[in-house]
Amino acid sequence: MSSIMAEKLTNNSKTVYKPKFPPIKERNRIATEQPEIRKIPVPANRYTPLKQSWLKIYEPLVKHLKLQVRMNLKSRMVELKNGPETDDYGALQKGEEFVRAFLVGFQVSDALALIRLDDLFLDTFEIRDVKPLHGDHHSRAIGRVAGKDGRMKFTIENATKTRIVLTDTRVHILGSYQNIQFAKNAVVSLILGSPPGKIHNKLRTIAARLNERF
Repeated sequence: MSSIMAEKLTNNSKTVYKPKFPPIKERNRIATEQPEIRKIPVPANRYTPLKQSWLKIYEPLVKHLKLQVRMNLKSRMVELKNGPETDDYGALQKGEEFVRAFLVGFQVSDALALIRLDDLFLDTFEIRDVKPLHGDHHSRAIGRVAGKDGRMKFTIENATKTRIVLTDTRVHILGSYQNIQFAKNAVVSLILGSPPGKIHNKLRTIAARLNERF
């Protein structure tokens, strides 16, 4: 029966051929689809770090995710495109999340976890969405979250197994869904004015619970 494999079935006196199709490879399915392009704008303050770390960012995108990557110097955007070699249907989304994580301020080593693990996410929220603050009140709120020499931020990261980046108006948290919620609750409480000692006690409880689970 042509080139399609067939399975011979005998039904009474009749011989019936049941077609048996070989499984379609993911790569072939992606190659037949229309190529998709993702464009990620590069903020002005991350342009120099991107140039310095370009090889570290380029290699996992091309070698592991098998994407086509280029830096558009005119529009100042990182452009990602799936090609014939792309064998993972979610590679383009993973690549975009990886690049965005670096551009908001995460280290390449931390952002790489978005490529290697499937249950990690990047959550971003505005400080003004928690509480409208202006002038010195806004600066003090960021200072409470960071702590002296960044100790409060490191404590939240270590207790909740997340990574946090603080900017002038936004907070970015990288981790699993549940751990992001733990870290977010601690950050929001500090922005609202909770004393650091109270947050430390809550974080100890969370850390003990997470350690028991693992």
